[in-house]
Amino acid sequence: MLKIQEIRELIRLVNESNIVEFVYEHDGSKIKMKKAGATEQVVVAAPKVDVPQTAVVQQPVAPAVEKVEVKEEVKPEKQVVQAENLHTITSPMVGTFYAAPSPDAAPYVKVGDKVKKDTIVCIVEAMKLFNEIEAEVDGEIVEVLVKNGQLVEYGQPLFLVKPE
Repeated sequence: MLKIQEIRELIRLVNESNIVEFVYEHDGSKIKMKKAGATEQVVVAAPKVDVPQTAVVQQPVAPAVEKVEVKEEVKPEKQVVQAENLHTITSPMVGTFYAAPSPDAAPYVKVGDKVKKDTIVCIVEAMKLFNEIEAEVDGEIVEVLVKNGQLVEYGQPLFLVKPE
């Protein structure tokens, strides 16, 4: 079972993202978070009989006008990808996007850089694990679609690549 500190961190990450619903299952325990109106509902179910079956925690959710704008910006970029036959490198998970291996290091790639299939283009941190994301195709980076330190969702476009 997750510690309360880890649950609070998950609540914060979901709250700051565009995610509407999040489910985490591990070793018979399940955490389900849903954004609804002005509250966020977190349901924690424990597999043991001697422990209460569910607990509900209500957290206020701040209005997210900026997040709506981000969603609107993503749609035109997807249309550009289809029109110009560019490859989109997407996030394989929910987490925090990092363009460089450390805060004082140069970014892995920038616009105009040539990449190979196995070239590392960024890191996505999820649950304190740093996952290196590879380019998936040989080509040239045309656009970086997210900012360093930004929360990203599963399937969210990160880079546009012109395949060779």
